[in-house]
Order: sequence, then structure tokens, then C-alpha cells
Amino acid sequence: MTRFSHMVKTCLAGLCLVAAGSACADRVKDLASLAAQRPNQLIGYGLVVGLQGTGDDASVPFTTQSMKAMLAQMGVRIDGPLTDFEQATTAARVDIKNTAAVLVTADLPGFAKPGQRIDINVSAIGKATNLRGGSLVMTAMRGVDGEIYALAQGALTATGIDAGAAGSKVQIGVPTSARIPGGAIVERVVDTPFESSENIIFNIRENDFSTTTAIVNAINKKFGGDIAQALDGVSVSVRAPQNLNQRVAFMSMVESLEVTPGEPPARVVINSRTGTVVINRSVRVTAAAVSHGTISVAITATNEISQPNMLAGGQTAAVQNADVKVAEPNNPMFLFQPGVELRQIVDAVNQVGATPSALIAILEALKSSGSLRAELIII
Repeated sequence: MTRFSHMVKTCLAGLCLVAAGSACADRVKDLASLAAQRPNQLIGYGLVVGLQGTGDDASVPFTTQSMKAMLAQMGVRIDGPLTDFEQATTAARVDIKNTAAVLVTADLPGFAKPGQRIDINVSAIGKATNLRGGSLVMTAMRGVDGEIYALAQGALTATGIDAGAAGSKVQIGVPTSARIPGGAIVERVVDTPFESSENIIFNIRENDFSTTTAIVNAINKKFGGDIAQALDGVSVSVRAPQNLNQRVAFMSMVESLEVTPGEPPARVVINSRTGTVVINRSVRVTAAAVSHGTISVAITATNEISQPNMLAGGQTAAVQNADVKVAEPNNPMFLFQPGVELRQIVDAVNQVGATPSALIAILEALKSSGSLRAELIII
């Protein structure tokens, strides 16, 4: 048995134990999210300084303009009533290679309050080759409405490495992208309907009518009446108390309710780059016969010298003899019975010694033939 087959069998054993037992219950907070608690995306433009010559160069005009504008706000004159010599001397002191223009992005969590810190991502947009060791200058983070919701600043944490010597270069990760944990301070509150709305909306993370119905039944069973109503396969409306303190306590109880979600749709997810295949337990296969094998051809050449009879006028010559061998593994054909389950599928594939790439090919062929009753997702 190959190592891959052993790993698949081990995983399947655990899955089958779960399937054999009773369905597991999940909390409402693990299945749904509060609509009023949605995050908001922020973006800003800033400068990273303190680089070791790995920033932008003079051919990037917006970096130079941004540096001049920032220094002007601090009272440092670069353009103005200066002689050409003074301007050239001043510009020379601003080494743009130690500066990089960057875009700063972040997600503002729901209910975030002024003074709280959020993580930010920093990415170079010019010719900078490495942001390691740099510091982000104060940058305004704006929302889609153009208002400032946070201010970002701090030392960058870059995980990418870019090193080279004697014509050789090694790069690990992306050195032009970095993060600053807690690098932005929230300055503005995003208004939400949580305090004033009569009903509170829960959005189910996976569109499933069975899960939505189970959540509605669990809430109404706990609190009585028709407090919860399903709007569609994704949203559930819950009538909450008007008193804010009672509303928070009520939401805490709703989120802690345990619900048995509906069975997910049958899916097979394939990562073609890594050879990873994930098959959920809802996958079924109709009757199909599968044969998988590879033919290998080996050609060997032997060089020999032909020595004819010199008296007969023959000449010595080199002769190449080729030997061709064709080998085909004796992999038997296996038959899928109608409605077979996950364990039987992989057990049958393992019987022919299929590698991860071979398993991917077999699953794609089953889907093309119409025998695989599942959604095939290739990432």
C-alpha cells in the first residue's frame, strides 16, 4: 500500500465514524453572522521610509511629489524662492531610494470604536524591491464614502526575503508586501442599525434552506411564538427587545443555541497544483467501470563494431543495435455499483495503486461521463 493510500484510508475511517454517529450540532454563531456586524474595507496611500536603497527611484514621479508635499506640511521648503543650486542641493538630500510609495488596506470590523487598533496590509506600487526594515508614515485610511475612519503608522513586518550575490538571486515570499499588526487606530464609528432596528438579521454563511429552517425552529422553540422568520435561504429575521442591554443579552442567548445544520451539497474539490483532493461524504457515483494505467516504453541502444573479411573488400564500420521494450502495468478494471459511497470510491481507486494525480484524472473522467453525482471544483 502506498503512503498516499494509507493517508486516504485513515482520513476516511474518521469520516465514516462521524457519518455513522448522530449528526453534530453547531452553535448559531458558527453558522451565521450578524448583518449589522459586517466589516468595512479601508484603503489609503502613504510612504514607507527607512529602506536600505530598495525603494523607488527618480523615475517614479508620485513618490517624489508625495515626499515634497509631506515635507512642505512640516515647514521644509523644497520648491519656492530658492536658487537653482539650493533646490538641487535640497533635492539631493532627499534620497528617494530609501522611500517607497505604498497602498495601505485594512478591514474595519463591525462595532469598532475610536481608539481600537486594527491590522493593516502594506503593498508597494512603484519600483521598490523590498520593504523590509521600513516604517510607514502616518496614512489616512478612507472608506468607500471618502471619509477617514482610521490612521495608520508604524514599523513594517515583512516576511519576504530577497538576497543576491555574484549574479545569483534568491527570493522567498513577496518582499514588496508587508503587514503591521495593530498598525491603525480607529477614528470614526460606522453607523449600524443594531441599536434602532426592530428586527435583527442573521446571514447564513452557506446558502442552505435546511440550515435556515433549523435555526428558525431552534429560536422559536427556545423563546416561543414567531420571534424568528426565514426571509430566504440565507437570511433570518429575529425580533429583538428594544432595550439595548436586553438586546445584547438576547443576542448572546441566540448565538449560543445549538442547531443541527443541513447536509452540504455533494462536492469534490481538487487542487491541481498540489494534488490535493477533498471529497465530502455526500458524494455518490452511479454504475461505472474504470480502468487506469500507464504504458512505459524503454529504448536501449548498444554500439558494436562490425569487422568484415578484409580479403573480400569489406570495411570496418560501427553498428548500433536498438532494443525496444514496452511495459504496461497490470492494473485491473474496477466496477462502481450504483450509489456507492465515499469510502468505496477511494478503496476502489486505491486497488489500482492510483497516485494523487491519477485520482484527479479518474474523478474528472467520472464527471465527464456523468457518473459522478457531485459538483467538481478545481482550484
